Formats: sequence, C-alpha cells, structure tokens
Amino acid sequence: MFRDPARAALRASSEVLGHDLTGLRPLMRQVTARGGVVAVARGPARAVHAFGAVRPGQGFELASVSKPFTAALVSALQAAGHLDWDRPLAGLGGPLRGLPPFITPRALATHTAGLPMHPARVAVTTFTRFHDPYGGMDPAAVVASARRWARPGGRFVYSNLGVGLLALAAAHAAGEAFSAAGYGRALARWVTGPLGLGVGLQRPDQVTAPPTGFGPLAGAGGLFGAAEDLLTFAEAQWAGRSASAWSETVRPPACPRRSAAWRPAGLPGAPCAGTTARPAPPAPPWGLTPRAARWPPCWCAAARPCWAHAAG
Repeated sequence: MFRDPARAALRASSEVLGHDLTGLRPLMRQVTARGGVVAVARGPARAVHAFGAVRPGQGFELASVSKPFTAALVSALQAAGHLDWDRPLAGLGGPLRGLPPFITPRALATHTAGLPMHPARVAVTTFTRFHDPYGGMDPAAVVASARRWARPGGRFVYSNLGVGLLALAAAHAAGEAFSAAGYGRALARWVTGPLGLGVGLQRPDQVTAPPTGFGPLAGAGGLFGAAEDLLTFAEAQWAGRSASAWSETVRPPACPRRSAAWRPAGLPGAPCAGTTARPAPPAPPWGLTPRAARWPPCWCAAARPCWAHAAG
C-alpha cells in the first residue's frame, strides 16, 4: 500500500507542535520533491523525517544559517572577556589594525557597518567560479575590502562580507589563527563542542547539493551540520542554556518593515516574517529543511530578515 511520506511527516510534526499542519501537505511535497529533512522540536519532543535519498542525521550545507553560530561564538567570547560587542575591532590589534572605529562586533553582527553584501570581486567570480565565489580571497583581502567599503551611519545592509570578517575577528580574539580554519577551531571550542554538536567546516561525505565554497568568509555561510544539530542549538540559545545565549532585541535603521527586529545570531522568534513561500509553524517550535534550513523563514534570519537578538 502506498504510504505518503509528506502526510506521515506532517502528522508527526503536528503531534510535537500541538498544531494541525496536515493542510500543508501540497507544500511539503513541493519542498521535499528532491529529497531533504524536516525536523521539529518542542520541549523534549522531536520529530525528524527524511525524504528521497537523504538519510536522517545526514549533514548538509547550512549556508547563511552559519551566521547564528558565528554570533554565538562572539557572544561566548564576550562573556569570557576576550572582546566586547561595542568596542572597535581594531582594538584587537594584529590583522585588524586600521579598521574604522565604527566597525564593532555588534555592527557586523547586525549588518550595520555599511559593508556591501559581497566583496566587489564577486561581481565577476559569481560567473567564473559559481560554486566558490570567495575562494580567491585570503583573510587579508577581507580586511582590505572592509576598510575600503565600510560606511558609518548604522543602517541595515545585509552583508556576507561583514559576518565573514566577524568570524575571522572572533578566531583572532580566541587566540586562533586569523583564518577560516582558526574560526572552525574556535567555534568547536566555545560553541559546538560544549553543546555536543556535529556542526563544523568539514564537508560530509554526502551532501544534499553541491556546496558553495566560502573561503575566508566561512563564518557567513561555510558550515555543515544536521537538522538535529540545528534544533539542539536553537533550543540551547532560546532557553538560555548556553554561554552564547542572547537577550537584547534591536531594530537597526533601514531594517525591512516586515522584520520587527534583528538578532545577530538570527535565532527563531515569534512572530516570524520572511520572504520565502514556506510557512512557519507557530512559535516557539522550529522546523528545518535541508541545505539552508529554510522552514520557517526565521531560521534564515541570516538570509531572510526576521526577529533577531543582539547579545547583551
């Protein structure tokens, strides 16, 4: 007898979330047509369903959902006294010397440092190296690009360049190399390791789609992990069980109107708004689909502005 996996996943998710989601079956079929994972959690209850050739627990490219992990690292480092959200990054010295004084961790995390979405060279490399547009850069080029393009004013401009620079600065503040690899080690020591997460820079043996190379901007989109890891991470932040939890809500000037506020980490909140066509289940539970965990849009605060927390 034919068993509809979308129906089964929605029934299980409805039980966990306490809301009837079965009416989303056509959308669920559309979203998972090429395979994927849908995972939801509420309190201790979870439901994880894999579709197509994807296995439960399989890692995938987190893309811009890497940004919440970068902000979590900065928050943990601030709690330990290694940096301050509101002090100029140039004060950390070394490769960060010469950055304008208005470039602070908070400005980068909230996309208010006046930096463009990408380094200028991406206008070319998007066509010449589609799956590795940042690969030709090194950390020094990231700093040089930030020094050249940063503008004061505190207006919201979504920026991979800014969050990538923030990740490199966090690595330096943590005593690691000023590099993507240094960021990965700092993240494992301060965030993912203590939470027992499998999130990191290591590409899984199998991924759901050809991943995008982020080069030195790995903190903006270069992490990999499983749906369950994202649920655990979100729950730890939301419940304040992590040293990297956030508490302050801000709304930068020019933040899109559909976004009530912005969390540097992009953690889910309620109500949720976004531009994807995929609806969100009622908050506070969260649902995740593969590659960028884009259901609900809140989980993509990095890519789709939503409610957001600034670290206090």
